[in-house]
Amino acid sequence: MTGSGSLSHSFYARPTLQVLQDLIGKVLVHDVRDRTASGVIVEAEAYIGESDPACHAAPGPTRRNAPLYGPPGRAYVYLNYGLHNLVNAVTEAEGSPAAILIRALSPLEGIDLMRRRRARKGGLLSPDNLCRGPGNLTVSLGISLEQNTVDLVTSGLRIEDRGITPARLAWSARVGIRVGTDRLWRCHWEGHPCVSGRALASRTRLQQAVNHAAARVSGGSAAAAG
Repeated sequence: MTGSGSLSHSFYARPTLQVLQDLIGKVLVHDVRDRTASGVIVEAEAYIGESDPACHAAPGPTRRNAPLYGPPGRAYVYLNYGLHNLVNAVTEAEGSPAAILIRALSPLEGIDLMRRRRARKGGLLSPDNLCRGPGNLTVSLGISLEQNTVDLVTSGLRIEDRGITPARLAWSARVGIRVGTDRLWRCHWEGHPCVSGRALASRTRLQQAVNHAAARVSGGSAAAAG
């Protein structure tokens, strides 16, 4: 199935950070057996090349990371820590390993279907929580390893442009990694309630650390002045 508003292959065949910025506000869609679930991309991260220690391409070509080296506009889906499937959009020219991890969506279509897929004891999840976090959104949209390497332009898993424009974008360090933390390659729709909670908490801790450091500097200056 081809979505009439699907992004073209040329959209992905560009520098990854440009694609990342333009991907916020686009819509990730997945059709499974005549059932559709979709959501607006509100948070994503870039992983670029063998020089990026957090990128799966860091050790060079392997069987697992082969999709990263493939043509742009393909899905790279992998199992993370044996628990969650994560979905990425491959970017840049073939042979240049890079991709964008989709971290959070604002649900659009198929909310009841998403709730059934993420059924939990203790009541229904709110729409804001259905696709917050990269592992949660793949469960909600029914994305599995079967979608690894599928064409994001022509398949049932695709990304569409529906004319949605974020009010404001923010950039920060990527979430949940221990290397490559100096790269501010996470982009999100600032203030959106569906942005992943861990990232929000990280920003809060960062701001608290900044405030604490500023207070110490201010206090030290006052003591020196006295």
